[in-house]
Amino acid sequence: MQPTDRLSVVFSALADPTRRDILERLSRASATVGELAANYDMSRPAVSQHLAVLERAGLIERVARAQWRECRVRRDGFDEAAAWLARQRAAWSERFDLLEEHIRRQRTEKKETE
Repeated sequence: MQPTDRLSVVFSALADPTRRDILERLSRASATVGELAANYDMSRPAVSQHLAVLERAGLIERVARAQWRECRVRRDGFDEAAAWLARQRAAWSERFDLLEEHIRRQRTEKKETE
């Protein structure tokens, strides 16, 4: 079953370590498929497949430069995932703060009854 909502597609693309490494390389500089493929023990078509997944997820784009097609990171491709993660972090932070407060109250009440 292929994910269809945008957030699932992004996280699915990020689930693969090779694709994450490609994104790290592209975050430093644009590169051609050949330049990227030189870094991996896999064929150019295999690297192209990884790039296609990243492109479908909106994380990279390919732009024509002379006779080459360069790949580069689309910064806005991470916006939805970053916003979702920020909401989750805030919610869990609040929950942990409430838990800490509850534990502190329990300890205080226990000391008072001793």
